[in-house]
Amino acid sequence: MFLVDSAKAASDWDGVNAAIKRILNRAKAEIVSIRKWDDRRLAYDIKGTSRGTYLLCYFRADGRQIQSIEKAVQLSEKIIRVLILNTDQMTKEDIEKDTPATKAEKEKEKAISEQTRETEVSRQSDQQEAPAAEDVPITEQVPILEEAQTIEDALTAEDVEHAGETEQAEETEKPEETEKTEVAGQAEGAVAEEPQESKPKVVSDD
Repeated sequence: MFLVDSAKAASDWDGVNAAIKRILNRAKAEIVSIRKWDDRRLAYDIKGTSRGTYLLCYFRADGRQIQSIEKAVQLSEKIIRVLILNTDQMTKEDIEKDTPATKAEKEKEKAISEQTRETEVSRQSDQQEAPAAEDVPITEQVPILEEAQTIEDALTAEDVEHAGETEQAEETEKPEETEKTEVAGQAEGAVAEEPQESKPKVVSDD
């Protein structure tokens, strides 16, 4: 396990990996796997560094070369500390087992894929609802038709009211005509009676 400054790991990851590989190659070690283990805050500052990145490395080497590797790490400007352990029973599955860093990356990728899928589903649903939007002009005609019907009803009411006023006017005029007719009738009656009164009386000789 190699510990490096997180700032250097973020700015020069390839340089950090190259430094570790160079130290192991000098010790004639065979590198099996090297990858990021995790990025964590240190329990205490080391060489002015408060946050470190851990690199997990599996390699095969002669046990007599361990001291040379540790000494090279102490002289390195990129590597802060190293912890070397011996293991005899390490399977390929154990070596390739997810680290905290790889787990976090997979969860992040999963979240991104789910978000992308939700966006795609939402887009497809919007596209399916798009034809319904074409019917909006038809539905918009309903208020127009209702407004036209309201106007027609209003005009009809006005016509009825106007017709009522006309009938009232006609009824008002009818009594006047009736009075004129009655006066005219009375005048004719008077004219008809006058000749009867003016007839001379016939006196017989007897």
